[in-house]
Amino acid sequence: MAWREAFLEMMAAERAAAANTLAAYRRDLEDAEAWLARKRRSLAGAGPEDIEAYFADLGARGLAPATAARRRAALRQFYRFVLAESWRADDPSRRVDAPKKGRPLPNALTHAEVEQLIDAAGEKDGAAGVRLACLIELTYASGLRVSELLGLPLSAVARDPAYLMVRGKGGKERLAPLNEAAREAIKAYLAVRAAHLPAGVKQSPWLFPSRGASGRLTSRRFAQLLHETALAAGLDPATVGPHVLRHAFATHLLEGGADLRVVQTLLGHADIATTQIYTHVAQGRLREVVEKKHPLGRR
Repeated sequence: MAWREAFLEMMAAERAAAANTLAAYRRDLEDAEAWLARKRRSLAGAGPEDIEAYFADLGARGLAPATAARRRAALRQFYRFVLAESWRADDPSRRVDAPKKGRPLPNALTHAEVEQLIDAAGEKDGAAGVRLACLIELTYASGLRVSELLGLPLSAVARDPAYLMVRGKGGKERLAPLNEAAREAIKAYLAVRAAHLPAGVKQSPWLFPSRGASGRLTSRRFAQLLHETALAAGLDPATVGPHVLRHAFATHLLEGGADLRVVQTLLGHADIATTQIYTHVAQGRLREVVEKKHPLGRR
């Protein structure tokens, strides 16, 4: 559909939407198109009652709440774009209220659990263990998103930097800190990095190259490695993943007294409301410490 393609082009050009985001929007709009087609309707000709019925169907399918909410949001953004372009005189999604969706608190590992992960990674044999320990140290030290981490070029760590220059969501750049442990882990990894290059390849632009089709380590493979390491460390693998290390970075900073605005900047959040969810995690942990350690709390 021409309108859909124009919308996706706008998201890419004007809002610098990432490839994964564009792919998700495409799937969401194709889902709506297919559903409407079964009702002999289209995105161009759908009325408010059609969109209302589609939204109701999303809830009836048993989709994860986040998935259903994303599909509703994609359709709303699409129709706002169509209205702005004057291709329609109305927005058929406007009258349908978005369902209230509770925001789950992120899982957060303790300091000790992160140390257990790092130790378990270091116990793996050879270059694989060195790489995994580096991935964990780097994520925990910097709070990078997994896409930012695995998209780092080799040039990012030239000359042993104290900070990484990261291009995050929307193409925005920010500085991500590296502590001494992360810098040492990077040095150790660089010494064995060649072992991860594809066969017959002597050079790769990626910091974390892979022998897979993409030429670099994928988020799926990183998640699998973390799950295996969690088991080896005696942790529940269901609570450990690349994004959980980012949560740990933010939560432990706040527990240590960091300012919320500083954490927002380090995480690359556009809205501080996104960062504030970590204050609830940190407060819960601090309350637990008081209850267990304070003399009156043990009564």
